[in-house]
Amino acid sequence: MTPPRGRGRPDHRQSGELGGDQVEGRRAVLELLTVGRRTVRKILLAEDQDPSEQLDRIEELASRMRVPVETVPRSRLDSQARTEAPQGVMALARPVEPVPLEELCQPTRKGGQPFLLVAAGLTDPRNLGALLRSAECAGVTGVVLPRHRSARLSPTVAKTAAGAIEHLPFAVVGGIPAALSVMSELGVWSIGLAGESEQSLYDLPLGEGPVALVVGSEDKGLAPLVRRRCDAVVAIPQYGALPSLNVGVAGAVACFEVARQRARPSGR
Repeated sequence: MTPPRGRGRPDHRQSGELGGDQVEGRRAVLELLTVGRRTVRKILLAEDQDPSEQLDRIEELASRMRVPVETVPRSRLDSQARTEAPQGVMALARPVEPVPLEELCQPTRKGGQPFLLVAAGLTDPRNLGALLRSAECAGVTGVVLPRHRSARLSPTVAKTAAGAIEHLPFAVVGGIPAALSVMSELGVWSIGLAGESEQSLYDLPLGEGPVALVVGSEDKGLAPLVRRRCDAVVAIPQYGALPSLNVGVAGAVACFEVARQRARPSGR
């Protein structure tokens, strides 16, 4: 089923809107080269660094892929960096390109059911980066980001995600509510996370079928229309004094609950 234009579909005319063209940090650059799904234009290494297996591997892969490596004074690298600690390495690459939302809603190449993460308004790059790292480790197969009022794949996000952006496909949509409607039409069950919900995440059967976890913004959580478009809205039970979890932590807990149920043998 092909939804009409404007209903959550990415606009591929806006090339580079996701970001990801500058990658900093040893793990993030190593994953960029290892995965190899994007063209890498240049790698900058700070001079006078202590020996490191990661740096050796970066140089080895760059040589094999014929990516230019330039050794520069640390002051120059730090002046070009957009993170606080680039760890002496930076890569300039082709931006991450979005894929159609409909593509994320299809079974994976290995026949697995879609397991999506919808970040409905995360603006803190560290929160988004940490959540992407957890999502990739939990087996998320795709990420949906809104075009406006959301962090992009900045150097901070890429470094915090520790290379996860190289493994995850991303769809960029005009609006999350419209995207959730499209996903519902395509058979994806959307689960919103809200701390005040009376229904527990752990009571839902999440081990089979296409599913999408929806997390809201850091300050306001799920927007009202986003909440209404979700098939279910659940909370993660808490037993301490604080009123809520950090959105990145809550998203990580939910991702691994889906992973746990999917790994459980059927019938148990």
